[in-house]
Amino acid sequence: MALLIAGAVLVVMGLLAGALLVAAPLGVVGASGDFTLWLLFPLLSVAGFALFVVGAKTAHIRGLSMLLSCALLLLAVVSAGGLMLHATSLLRNESSTLSLWYVMVVAGVLGGVGAASRSSQLDAG
Repeated sequence: MALLIAGAVLVVMGLLAGALLVAAPLGVVGASGDFTLWLLFPLLSVAGFALFVVGAKTAHIRGLSMLLSCALLLLAVVSAGGLMLHATSLLRNESSTLSLWYVMVVAGVLGGVGAASRSSQLDAG
């Protein structure tokens, strides 16, 4: 049970790090995303999921996997939207968009793989 809780907390922390990396260049929060967040976003998400899997039953794993995949895909879509706003000059912010690109790629790949694996399980069963 402890691994399950610790894993879920780490997943939430990883998603929060990703959300801060997206929110900072969009001007939603006053904080800036430093290099630590760049490392923590994928590491906490993956490590938290691994701990959760070790301590969970199959039904819990499926639920968290789908939730995490959807949350990551949402981060990727918001990042893409932020890049679009910046490219069209609708968002007038002088900060770098590199973190938006990073989150879009990392969250898109991890979320896409998770959602695709869940989708193939549904098709097979």
